[in-house]
Amino acid sequence: MALTPISQTVATTPVEKTPEGQPLAPASVFDPAIFVTAPPPGPGAGTAFSVSDQGVWLTARHVVEGCRRTVIVTAPGQGVAAQARILPGKETALLFTQGGAPALPIAPTSSLRRGEVIYHPGFPQTQPGEATSDLMRRANLWVGWRGLRAQPVLVLHETARSPALRGSLTGLSGAPALDGEGRVIGVTVAENPRRRRLYATTPSSLHAALADAKVKAAESGGEAMTAGTWKSASDRLRAALSVAEVECLAG
Repeated sequence: MALTPISQTVATTPVEKTPEGQPLAPASVFDPAIFVTAPPPGPGAGTAFSVSDQGVWLTARHVVEGCRRTVIVTAPGQGVAAQARILPGKETALLFTQGGAPALPIAPTSSLRRGEVIYHPGFPQTQPGEATSDLMRRANLWVGWRGLRAQPVLVLHETARSPALRGSLTGLSGAPALDGEGRVIGVTVAENPRRRRLYATTPSSLHAALADAKVKAAESGGEAMTAGTWKSASDRLRAALSVAEVECLAG
């Protein structure tokens, strides 16, 4: 499935510009509102990442919502069945498989700083690829489809991507948003191609999802990413299946 298309952006209150390098303020109901329309359920593909080597994964909600059969792809034409569980009121979903891959560490809830570089390895346009972004601010994402729900998110400005990628980053939904230490700060859930914006859930949302799955967050083991290594590091994460393609099948 595609990343959630942006329908309109409305600031409910003036945006306070936090200086570069300063910690982001806590999430607030007065953060700017971003309205999106989720795609209807149906066959498609996205990205998932491991949060437990016992077979627990996270992805974006709209990648697996309404799927009869969900599969984590392990090799071309091969995969393992995954049981999906949508987290109520959230834009994320848990996946459970028999056996797992090395888990990605989760960033602390207080580690976010404006302007830091974030890395998004995954399967955009159903091919291995990645993007980078700069962390801008917080917002409240309002998703419309079968009702309206809201969730605090991080707003990121896309700065680079794999050379072959053109247009929408379809398929990057569910990809981990990683800091420079290789720790997950959120799940990539939406984009605005025209404004080169990406949107990701927050570390608090990640910790809540792991608590729901009764999984202890990994705090170490991430691979550092820099301007010179982020592409090769992304390849290694995919090779280890810590970052994997997830497919929603029709049958």
